[in-house]
Formats: sequence, structure tokens, C-alpha cells
Amino acid sequence: MIDHDKFRALVKQLYATVNELEVMFPGRHFTPDGHMVGSLGECLVADAYNLDLKTASNKGYDAITECGLEVEIKATQSNSVAFRSQPQHTIIIKIMPDGTFEEIYNGPGVVIWEQFKGKRLPSNGQFQISLNKLRQLNQSVAQADRVPRAI
Repeated sequence: MIDHDKFRALVKQLYATVNELEVMFPGRHFTPDGHMVGSLGECLVADAYNLDLKTASNKGYDAITECGLEVEIKATQSNSVAFRSQPQHTIIIKIMPDGTFEEIYNGPGVVIWEQFKGKRLPSNGQFQISLNKLRQLNQSVAQADRVPRAI
């Protein structure tokens, strides 16, 4: 069983350390990225929404709800996220500098995937979508189509 308070404290401590390093070395960036951001995001969302986190790099989803809904989790610190395939459901967050997060989108994957209809697949095999567009799409998601937050 996860210690929710300890987990949140460790994430905040990580980001506090990043901020201190950036003050100590002006002009240098210590922002976590890549796999670390993805893993932090998956764990933050699984914890906050009471999801069953699956093995890393599972194709098409990262976690499952109590009722069996497959959830793809995307986390970023920038202004967009990328998709390789249409998820059943997705929760997208932006991790803030203090280690908390903002929910950007929580809804059916088809709503996002429709945005790529008729577009040619980029050479890297991933469609990009901006957080602003995702916030706009999130407003159209019915409450019943969202995974409820547990904490």
C-alpha cells in the first residue's frame, strides 16, 4: 500500500531541489524530463485517481480503473503531448514547478484522436496536440465520462 503523504512530499522535495539548483547555478536548467516526467505523472495520476498502475511501457494504457477502463496517462511540463495510438481513456496532466499537477484532460481517447483525422502521421510516428486545445476539448467532456479523483 502506498503512503500517499510520503509520495507527495517526495515529489515536492524533488522539485524544491531542482529550484534550489537553478538558483545556485543561474542559467542552468535541472528540470526533470523524459522518463522521469512520464513516471512521475503516471504515479501522481494513479495515486490521485485510485488507479491500478500497470507495468511500464504497456502498449496503449498505463493503468486500469476499478471497473476495467484502460487509462493512458500523459504528463508534461511543456505545452503539448504526443500520441502514437488512440487510447480508450486518457488523463493528461501538467506537472507544476512545486510538484503538484493540473488536470488538463480527463475523458475518452476518441475525442483527442478525432483531432488527428485526415492528418498524415508525422515521421516520428506521434501526433502532437497542444495543452490549450486539450483544455478546450476537456470542457466538452461530460462528468459521467471522467475518471473521478479519489484525493
